[in-house]
Amino acid sequence: MSAVMVDYGNQEAAMRAYLAEGERRAFALGNRGPIRFAPDGKVHPDILAAYWRCGFYVFEGVLKSDELADIEADIKHILDRLPVRRGAAVDRHGRPALSSDCVAPTLQWARPLGDPFGGTQLANGRHPVKMFEPTAAAGAPEEVVYLILGSLQFSPAALRVYGHPQLLAVAAAVNGDDFTPFNEALFIKEPGLGASVAWHQDGVTHWNSPDWDEGTHGFNFMAQLYGCTPANGVWVVPGSHKLGKADIKAMVARDGSERLRDAVPIVCQPGDVAITNRQAVHGSFANTSPDWRVTVNFGFHRRRSVLGVVTQGTVHAAAGVYDEARIRERARALGYAIDARRQRFPHETPFVYAPHAKTGETFHYDAAAQASLKDYNLLDLSI
Repeated sequence: MSAVMVDYGNQEAAMRAYLAEGERRAFALGNRGPIRFAPDGKVHPDILAAYWRCGFYVFEGVLKSDELADIEADIKHILDRLPVRRGAAVDRHGRPALSSDCVAPTLQWARPLGDPFGGTQLANGRHPVKMFEPTAAAGAPEEVVYLILGSLQFSPAALRVYGHPQLLAVAAAVNGDDFTPFNEALFIKEPGLGASVAWHQDGVTHWNSPDWDEGTHGFNFMAQLYGCTPANGVWVVPGSHKLGKADIKAMVARDGSERLRDAVPIVCQPGDVAITNRQAVHGSFANTSPDWRVTVNFGFHRRRSVLGVVTQGTVHAAAGVYDEARIRERARALGYAIDARRQRFPHETPFVYAPHAKTGETFHYDAAAQASLKDYNLLDLSI
């Protein structure tokens, strides 16, 4: 994968200083390290305390070299099968393009180094300020794919990451043993092309609920294939997940630009996995660096935050009621993921998902199971 160099024009010096200072502050937070367990087998309380304090945590060295190689092979195949342009039915080889037969939303496009959501009413208007958009190099394509939704149907390797026993143990520790899925995606930030994601908080349903708290809207895991840097990674305002709905426009006005003074970058090596609270103010800058970022993204919710929610439909989910039947059907992918991982990594002890154990449901992953995941993300549980 070749790299392209562009810069922030007359803001380059200020941006470089901001990236360096943010990285220094990020490493001073004390919220990173391997996944550790206490003598009772539960996730170590120091990890949970740091996560709830900061709103994110970096788990180091979770995915090993063989698993990273599996993911990379899938990513290269996916990129090779992308449509030649938005709406095209074929890839660059003339074959049916990735997702061309899908009903569910999958490929999200943006102008190179653009900000497709900032300052618009898209995604319920939760990206209120547009990010600086650097000028892409001459010859850049008109649009690039920066986000692939419903990723488990396209990548068996991503499905196996989804079933990682230690990560699922963290999900249970944070959201309860009866946690539910949210959605899964691949973020593709190509060097010199990757779009920004404007500052925002995720979650639309529970901000004014009387039982709202710092964990109401769940979290995302972000597994890094190549690692991530201040230049291409996600930035977070530590502690902002506890404060309710933020006035992001006022924050940007206070600081004089979108370089929010309190934000820090999530910095990872290949194989690290970050957990990020969806209520935290977060975003990412256009990738003007020479480095790829490929993130295997997947989120989980508390069951009580999801059960009974009525949705009118979002980019993540079809309209309907999140009843027990829908949650059970959506969790089928998790059952397949756990068994797919068991087959690929037989030395691991598979995770036991409590709702499946309670009902006695069992899952066997094979080619038919993989095929059955087509359009599974129509049942995403977005709140």
